Amino acid sequence: MTSVDVCVCTFRRASIRATLQSLAAQTLPEGVRLAVIVADNDETDAARAAIEAAGAEFGLALTYRHAPARNISIARNATLDAATAEFVAILDDDEIAAPDWIAALLARQAESGADVVLGPVVALYDAAAPAWMRDGDFHSAGPVHVNGTIRTGYTSNVLFRREAAPLAGARFRLDLGQTGGEDTEFFSRAFRAGARLVEAPGAIVREHVDARRQSLGWLMKRRFRSGQTHGLLLAQGAAGAAGHPKAIAVAGAKFGVCAVAAAATLPLARRRAFWMLRAALHAGVVSQLLGMRTLVQYGADQPLATR
Repeated sequence: MTSVDVCVCTFRRASIRATLQSLAAQTLPEGVRLAVIVADNDETDAARAAIEAAGAEFGLALTYRHAPARNISIARNATLDAATAEFVAILDDDEIAAPDWIAALLARQAESGADVVLGPVVALYDAAAPAWMRDGDFHSAGPVHVNGTIRTGYTSNVLFRREAAPLAGARFRLDLGQTGGEDTEFFSRAFRAGARLVEAPGAIVREHVDARRQSLGWLMKRRFRSGQTHGLLLAQGAAGAAGHPKAIAVAGAKFGVCAVAAAATLPLARRRAFWMLRAALHAGVVSQLLGMRTLVQYGADQPLATR
């Protein structure tokens, strides 16, 4: 029997019902057992009854954990503390998993023997989304390959072997639980400890882009914060403080190139947005390396659910 615990962190999102329904609809290979762990990051456990009722309605083996409050790492660690399965899979509470999601992740893991398997997140845009955003598909996500190697990951679509040596007992950093980047740091740490990360292109989850996120300003803030996480990882890998000036110079030069490219493509909305977002990323790297304040992501940008 192959066991998988699917972990979902939630904070006042009614969309978790659809997420749970998609997990109940998984077409599982023979011999695979699936259970679900939901960690609620709200101050109170007011959502418990609705979440447990949805789990019962959909026939899920569901465990609810109250993991307050407004720090995503607390919730992520609560799910890992509750997990007992051979494999842990994670997705977000506003995502819908394709029926063969778990099967595709497990198949890729069995084929590769990797410690971590990452799938794509496919963004779903409504008619109100700007054309440049849809054309550039700036909300979809997938693993980044550097010279053929995936060096970090994310928690929006992933499966990993819970007791693999580079991951056994690992937890998400609490000091990154409001800024974000806790997942990038978690999987980067696993990679440095020897974990092998691979991609499963067919293991798809889909995410509707909320109206509040359909703006260049929101995307730039998100990329800037991602750059700050990258800056943190660069600082960890730098040879002490002496390594920072070089990293700052490189990121600053990249920012300049991207800013010039954005100006040069001013009439072309999609290309202009691409270069502006790249510039925001490199600006975030510089800000982190200079010790500037890290942006807060969790607890401030969360939709209120109707329960």
